[in-house]
Amino acid sequence: MPLVDTSVWIDGFHGGKFSGVIKNLIDRCEICINDLILSELIPSIRVRKEKELEDLLYLLPRVPMQIDWNGIVSIQTENLKNGINRVGLPDIMIAQNAMQNGVQLLSMDKHFELMAKVVPLQLYPYTPS
Repeated sequence: MPLVDTSVWIDGFHGGKFSGVIKNLIDRCEICINDLILSELIPSIRVRKEKELEDLLYLLPRVPMQIDWNGIVSIQTENLKNGINRVGLPDIMIAQNAMQNGVQLLSMDKHFELMAKVVPLQLYPYTPS
């Protein structure tokens, strides 16, 4: 069950290349979200007054978040040692959350691919349509 990152949700909302992937995951009940990703998505959804979409997102299974600050420092240290720069704290927290809960991450952000080479982050294998 992949944790779907904000970038993929936004692409899917706009009918982009991940819209089919998201639809298939939802149809198979094989998708999850966390509070950080919700906090990135919900404000603009509320501004656009898309209550039904907001309600649907809140129905998805949520991966519990436990922030391990030492773990975040370790991830960022590994990133920097390996030339992976400019990864923001929210994305490090999302990566840590996926690793802590043993779920794969589905993201469009290339820095997650780089991070998966230096930390035990598992990425969801996908083929965007």
